[in-house]
Amino acid sequence: MSRYEVDGVDIQTLPKVSLHDHLDGGLRPQTILELGEEIGLELPADDAESLRAWFAAQSDSGSLPEYLKTFDLTTAVMQTEHGLRRVAKEFVLDLAEDGVVYGEIRWAPEQHLQRGLTLDQAVEAVQAGIEEAIGLVASHGGRIRVGQLVSAMRHLDRADEIAQLALRHRHAGAVGFDIAGPEDGFPASRLQSAFDTLAKAHFPATVHAGEGAGIDSIADALFSGRALRLGHGTRIAEDIVVEEETDDAIVVRLGEIAEWVKDRQIALEVSPSSNLQTGTIAQWGSALTDHPIDLLHQLGFCVTVNPDNRLQSGTTLTRELGLLVDAFDWSLDDLEQVTQNAAASAFCSFEDYEQLADEIADGYDAAR
Repeated sequence: MSRYEVDGVDIQTLPKVSLHDHLDGGLRPQTILELGEEIGLELPADDAESLRAWFAAQSDSGSLPEYLKTFDLTTAVMQTEHGLRRVAKEFVLDLAEDGVVYGEIRWAPEQHLQRGLTLDQAVEAVQAGIEEAIGLVASHGGRIRVGQLVSAMRHLDRADEIAQLALRHRHAGAVGFDIAGPEDGFPASRLQSAFDTLAKAHFPATVHAGEGAGIDSIADALFSGRALRLGHGTRIAEDIVVEEETDDAIVVRLGEIAEWVKDRQIALEVSPSSNLQTGTIAQWGSALTDHPIDLLHQLGFCVTVNPDNRLQSGTTLTRELGLLVDAFDWSLDDLEQVTQNAAASAFCSFEDYEQLADEIADGYDAAR
C-alpha cells in the first residue's frame, strides 16, 4: 500500500493515464549502475540509493537547462539495442506497478545513436521492450496499453528527419510526435516544416511549451506546431488575471490564448514536482501550494497530471496525485476528472478511448 490516499482510498490502486513521461527520465538507478558497468561509464555513486539521491540533488536546481544536464548520464546507458530494450521494458513494468493503464512514452531517438544504432533500430528496440513488458503484465492478469511519442530536439536540426521517422513507425508503436529540449529561444516555428509534414499526414503532435518560456511560446506551439496538447503548459496562467477572490468564488479574466486553450479543451500536461524543480512556477511562488494547477483545474481547463521524469523528481504518478490531494484538498472526484481528461486527450483511437474511459470510471466506482 502506498502512503498516498484520497478519501480513504489508496491512490496507487486507482487506474491512471500518463501522457508526459520521459523514457530517459524513468530509469531505475540499479539499471544505470549495471548498464554503466557494461560500457565502463564513470558514475557519481556506486550503489542504487546513493545514485538516486544524486539525481534528486542535481535536479533540484530551479533551472530547466541545469535540470536537463542530468540526462547526459541516463542517455549514456541507452545507446545499444540491449540498453534501450531493457530500459523500455522496466519503464512499462514500473508504470503498471503504479496503476497506469495507458501510457505514452516520449523520447528522442536522435540522442541514442552514439554506439552505431540507426534511428529505426532505436525505435524498434524501444518497441520490443514495450511489447515484452505488456506481455509480462498480461501474464500476471493485468493490462496496460503503451505508445511511443517520438521526439525531436528543438535546438538541433533533425526535426524533419524525426518527423519522417515517426511516420514510418505510426503503425508499429509510434502514436505521436513531440519536441523537447531547451524551450526558451527555440520556438516551435523553428521546426515549421516538420510540423507541416505531420499535419499533412494527419499525425498528432504535443509540444513542450509553457515550461521554460511563456505565452508567446504557447501561442507558437498552437499555431506553428498545431499542438493538440501542451507539454506542461503551466505558464498559460500568465494569461489569466484574477480580478476578485473571496472564500466562495474567484472572478478571472482570460486572455485570448488562455481562452482558446480552455474552450478547445487543449490538454495541459502538467507535472507539479518537475515544475517546482525547474522554476516553472517561480513567478507564483516556490511551494506546491503556489502552483496554478488548482486554479486551472477549478476554471475548467483540461488539466492532466504527469510525472515528467520519475528518476529526477523521485516521483510516481501516484505520488504526484497524492501531493495535489495534500496541497489542494483534491477529492476522489477531482482525481477522476483529471484522469478522464488524460484519457480523452490520449493519442489513441476513439474506440480505445471509450474502453479506457469505461475502465477508469469502473475503477473509481469500485473505489467508492
